[in-house]
Order: sequence, then C-alpha cells, then structure tokens
Amino acid sequence: MRRIIITLLVLILNLMFAGCGGVFFRQWPQHSEHLPVSHELDSVPFYPQEAYQCGPASLSMALTWSGIQTNPETITPEVFTPSRKGSLQSAMIGATRRHGRLAYPITGPDSIFEEVSAGHPVIVLQNLGLSWYPVWHYAVVVGYDLHKSTVILHSGVTPRKRLSFRVFYNTWARSDYWGLLVLSPSRLPAMATKHNYISAVLGLEKAHQWRAAIEGYKTALARWPGSLSARMGLGNSYYALGDLESAEAAFREATRRFPTDGMAFNNLAQVLWEQGKQQEALEAAGRAVDLDGPLVEEYRKTLKGIQAGKP
Repeated sequence: MRRIIITLLVLILNLMFAGCGGVFFRQWPQHSEHLPVSHELDSVPFYPQEAYQCGPASLSMALTWSGIQTNPETITPEVFTPSRKGSLQSAMIGATRRHGRLAYPITGPDSIFEEVSAGHPVIVLQNLGLSWYPVWHYAVVVGYDLHKSTVILHSGVTPRKRLSFRVFYNTWARSDYWGLLVLSPSRLPAMATKHNYISAVLGLEKAHQWRAAIEGYKTALARWPGSLSARMGLGNSYYALGDLESAEAAFREATRRFPTDGMAFNNLAQVLWEQGKQQEALEAAGRAVDLDGPLVEEYRKTLKGIQAGKP
C-alpha cells in the first residue's frame, strides 16, 4: 500500500510541476525582433510572504517599485480576505487605485515579456495545483531569458526564482493568463491600447484619486490627442477638485475638437455658470440642447437651471 501511495504522490507532483496538467503548450514566446534575448529588472524589491500572504507581498513589491513606499503588513488589511485565505483580483486592483497608481490588467502570454523588457514588473496569478485542486498564488515577474527558456519571478520566499517556460506557461494559463501592471499614471504600458488605458485611468477617477486621474488623462492625451473620453475625464477630474478654471479649459478644448458633442458643451456650461459667466453658460447650454442626442433631457435641465439661476 505504501508503494502505491508514493507512486500516486510522485504522479501528482509531476503533474503539478512538470507542466503536463492537460494545458496545451506552444512555442512561447512568439519570435519578436525587437524583444531582447534576456532582461532582468534590478529595481523591484523583494518581500518574502507569510502564509497565504502572496497577494499583499506581490502588491507591495509592485507598489514600492512604482514609488509608493509600503510593505506587506500595511497592505494586508486592504487586500487579504481571511475567509478565503487569499486575495481577490478585484481587491488587488482596488488597493492599487487607492494608492494613486494605475491598475492595468493584461492577459495573454505574448504581452508579458514586452512589458518586462520595457521595465515593468508584472504581477501574475498562477495555479500551482491542479484544476480540481487549485493552489492559487501571486508572484511578480521580474525577468526572462529566451536562451535558457526561463522566467524569473519574485515568488513566495524565493527572490529571482527561475521557472521553465513550460511550467510557468501552464501554471499561469490556469488563471486565464491574468496579469496586472502597477504603474505611475504618468507611465504608459508597453502594450497600451487607448480603450484599456483610459478605462484604467477612469478607475482612478472612480476611486476619487483625482490628481492621479488628471496625470493619467494627460498621459493618455499625449499619446491619443483625439480622445474625447480622455478630455472629458480630464475636465471632470479638475471639476471634482474644485479647479474650475482648469476644468473650463479642458471642456473648451473638447468643444473645439468635438463641436458636435453635446456633453462637452453641457459640462462647459456648468463650469462657466459656477464662475459667474452666465451669458457664456447660456450659450454653451443652448448649444448642447441644439445638438440633441441621447442625453438631451439632461442638457435641457442644465439650460433651465442656468436660466433660473440655479443649475
């Protein structure tokens, strides 16, 4: 009986760590001429994790790298759920935003080395167990070596742990390749797309991190100057801070670039009225109503309020 138990245990360990848990492995990463053969980040600190504390440890490493001085002890109450003995992905994202940092999720195996080679550590969620017995674990990818086919991670109690591509690929695939960048809002991901980046900045706005959101929207506009969403977000964030002059400038630029967008004129009317510029506010509100659109009833409310002296 003992021999049977040992045999089964060896089989399970092989499944867990040899990367043959039923997940398809292809040649990875795909060839890219501009991708360095190897790259390793020296600026990412290492915090060894306590039991079940891989989430706080990984997030602390990424936040500290980004310029926010913290440690797992202070992060734990923000992300750790005792009943689950772990940290939810949503909690990791929420805590990142509360610290004024951009939480930019990434998915797919072809993005991770692009980010690392650009100098960005990547938090990844792995399943070190099996599909029917998951062992979820957060780690931070800090490097890779294409010649040696290895990924380098700050993981558990081991800094710069090396895993073969096959093992890493399979354990990461079990989380649907979930990864998270923790960036200063002045920094663009290497693989940034307009929609995803502006959505990430909107997350800062929703977290009431107005100054970080302003920085993020400015970063977006430097890359995508034709983004209406970024210009409106910039104006809204200034408005939330009570900086009406800057909000006015942002909304004026939005109306100049997007003269058929009623929301831009509506918001401009509001900040003009609050600065005592009633005639200009009336003109902007009237323009919003004239442009019609799905929010025209809101525009009419703004116009009537200005006309009554209380929008």
